[in-house]
Amino acid sequence: MRAYFPEADKKGWGMQKGIARRTGVSLMAVAVLAGVAGCQQGAKKAAGDGSGGGAERTPIQALTVAYKKTAAAKSAKVTMSMSMPAGLPDGGETKMSGVMGWDPMVMDVTMSESPLGGRAGGAETSHMVWLDNTVYVDMGKRTEAFDGKRWGKFDLRAAAAESADNALMRQVTAGLDDMNQDPSQQLAMLLGSPDVKHLGSGEVDGEHAEHYQGSLAVEAGLGSLKSVTNLTAEQREKLFANIKKSGVKGYDYDVWVNGQNYPVKMDVDIKTPQGTIKTSTRYSDYGAKAAVQAPPADDTADVLKVLRDLMAQRD
Repeated sequence: MRAYFPEADKKGWGMQKGIARRTGVSLMAVAVLAGVAGCQQGAKKAAGDGSGGGAERTPIQALTVAYKKTAAAKSAKVTMSMSMPAGLPDGGETKMSGVMGWDPMVMDVTMSESPLGGRAGGAETSHMVWLDNTVYVDMGKRTEAFDGKRWGKFDLRAAAAESADNALMRQVTAGLDDMNQDPSQQLAMLLGSPDVKHLGSGEVDGEHAEHYQGSLAVEAGLGSLKSVTNLTAEQREKLFANIKKSGVKGYDYDVWVNGQNYPVKMDVDIKTPQGTIKTSTRYSDYGAKAAVQAPPADDTADVLKVLRDLMAQRD
């Protein structure tokens, strides 16, 4: 799911590979984080009232209340770790922390990447901003390829349109379909689990929380989602197509909800043919202002244009 270009290694296109890979890794990480937020935002659309109180609530009712509160909060501070299996190119661990908002989606996070086998000089750290359907990645230093600019600008809409007939762009933009899924579709995946259950009470970072768990096998779950009436036939068709295209085999969810009905921790295991992608996300300070700003325009280069130019030089 990360961008990898064997032909670049063969023909010396190191610069092209480096830019594409760096951007692809960043997009993969924010796609996972945005997808989890999408589940929370979508509950208002996808579920019933679920306002039953106390211990008498069913797991679905309790989670519905949590998602409604989270949707209303519209922002939170987040810390996420993501472990990529060795079967995927550049497998390893990625950590992210910062602030994010949803409806609309915004994000300002610092990311640290530690590939399997280590890297000379330690983990690679970068700064990412998501604003107005555009992801900005701090490339760490000004480079000739970026016309001396430090930030790479990645327009998600333009990338999605261009990837249709461009193999390189398709690899860089892997995961954009998941980024752009309607939040209600994300929640429909979770609600499609046949075994959502309450596992009891515990603590998350010293805070009392209720633990809920559910899983979804994609092949079996796609059929069950046909009964989710909040999705139109067109929405279901798009969701099914994206799931099949991703190659994901199933999802395991663990969610901890605090006494204020906010999810404070969510672990998601994403099962792929290459192995399991493990994510763990902690949330705090719901409603905190997500004051996200784009980097200076005069210090920003268009990643798509840079890649086009490099491909033109290659041909």
